[in-house]
Amino acid sequence: MLSGSVCCMIWEGTSAIKTGRKMLGATNPLESEPGTIRGDYCLEVGRNVCHGSDGVENAEREIGLWFEEGEVLEWKQEMEGWINE
Repeated sequence: MLSGSVCCMIWEGTSAIKTGRKMLGATNPLESEPGTIRGDYCLEVGRNVCHGSDGVENAEREIGLWFEEGEVLEWKQEMEGWINE
């Protein structure tokens, strides 16, 4: 995370961590499925192109590493009621 530019994001919602990690692919790129970020763009664990928290507790800690109080914005989508029960 120190070797180049980064784009930090916070995702929330139903199964956000599980879904995000599925999109990222296995930590070892050689075990990642084609179509995942790591499966398509990584070759070695030590040169991974992305990171995703593995649980809520770690996500909260990692959010604190990248964002200060007041930097995280929240908004409600108008269609939220049509998407989530």
